[in-house]
Amino acid sequence: MDTVFQSNHPLVKHKLTKLRDKSTKPKKFRELIREIAMLLAYEATADLGLHDTQVETPMGAAPGALLQEKIGLVPILRAGLGMVDGVWEMMPSAEVWHIGLYRDEKTLRPVEYYNKLPVDPTVQVCLVLDPMLATGGSASATVGILKKWGTQRIKFVGIIAAPEGIHVLHKAHPDVPIHVAAVDSHLNEIGFIVPGLGDAGDRQFGTG
Repeated sequence: MDTVFQSNHPLVKHKLTKLRDKSTKPKKFRELIREIAMLLAYEATADLGLHDTQVETPMGAAPGALLQEKIGLVPILRAGLGMVDGVWEMMPSAEVWHIGLYRDEKTLRPVEYYNKLPVDPTVQVCLVLDPMLATGGSASATVGILKKWGTQRIKFVGIIAAPEGIHVLHKAHPDVPIHVAAVDSHLNEIGFIVPGLGDAGDRQFGTG
């Protein structure tokens, strides 16, 4: 599938291995989420538009380039919150908009409970952030919300994806690139990615 981009960067692989380890404590887990998000954002934003400019260095004029599009970061609550700081370090001028969805444990379908997007879109590119692309329901619903809002370009940035989640997101939104650190084997009977890393929200916030 040409819209799925799995990172092959050695640092991503190294940090992902530590992230998966069940002995990794919440503080270290949060640090790894932030660091992996930063590395994935670098890869996911390689095609952002630029406009030419010129700046004065201590030695004279130098040609340069600045981002021409406004970027929005859209973490899916709550697990997506841990990815924001890493991406924000790369793009400190990005706006952050939160969308709250939870997965119904019986139907495995997303239920929206929080959305404070303004009436009109304020950014041209949105990065949807969620560590786990499992069933794909929450990611697909979030992209649908952003499209109705009027966002011109949307990218999904996660850490681990299941083939089932990729299929759901791609089928609903084939125009949305999917950037992840790894694509795992499958979902189990309760909708968790195998081998995955467990519940990303619980492991970040120490609530497991």
